[in-house]
Amino acid sequence: MNEIERASKVLKILNKTYPKIKVPLKSRNVFTLLVSVLLSAQCTDLNVNNVTRNIYPRYYKPDHFIKLGRKKIETLIKKIGIFRVKAKSIYNMSKILIKKYDGKVPKTFGELEKLPGVGHKTASVVMSQGFGYPAFPVDTHIHRLAQRWGLTNGKNVIQTEKDLKRLFPKKNWNKLHLQIIYYGREYCKARECYGLTCKICTTCYPKRKKPIITKKPK
Repeated sequence: MNEIERASKVLKILNKTYPKIKVPLKSRNVFTLLVSVLLSAQCTDLNVNNVTRNIYPRYYKPDHFIKLGRKKIETLIKKIGIFRVKAKSIYNMSKILIKKYDGKVPKTFGELEKLPGVGHKTASVVMSQGFGYPAFPVDTHIHRLAQRWGLTNGKNVIQTEKDLKRLFPKKNWNKLHLQIIYYGREYCKARECYGLTCKICTTCYPKRKKPIITKKPK
């Protein structure tokens, strides 16, 4: 079975398992989506949602966070990992959005990636979930699964993103990256499946006997 055949089987199983999919991070608008994705680095979506549900009813625009100031933002998000770094990014990002973009979130990868605390993966999530632009955000979890399923050689997340975009139709990207995340959490867990037990792994590699140790992205 080649990678194109494996990709076809993966897509079929994921569409059957998750015909409808919800965005895991709760948000009120594109700006709060951007904030939530920034907060989710090295943190679970559940933890982010638990923290932001007490923030977004009152604070949901860049000028709100500028008025709060860094120290107050730190207090609001202190239950989230590296909260001081993230508070600084949110505060500085809010100032730039007001100064350069009239308080609106820019709609291009280039402009998003120049914002404090916003890397390519965060920009991809915002472009995909916030603006509906075809994108394929790849984090360490998707990187791990793509290796297990034989869809990439696993050198780095940039290469993984290119491989997945090449193997799957553009119309599927936005939904597919979420389907992969949900499937990994439920069926192809890092320390349970090891490429041997879930339906995708056994379908793509029915003769696999040894656990797959995936390479960490560079």
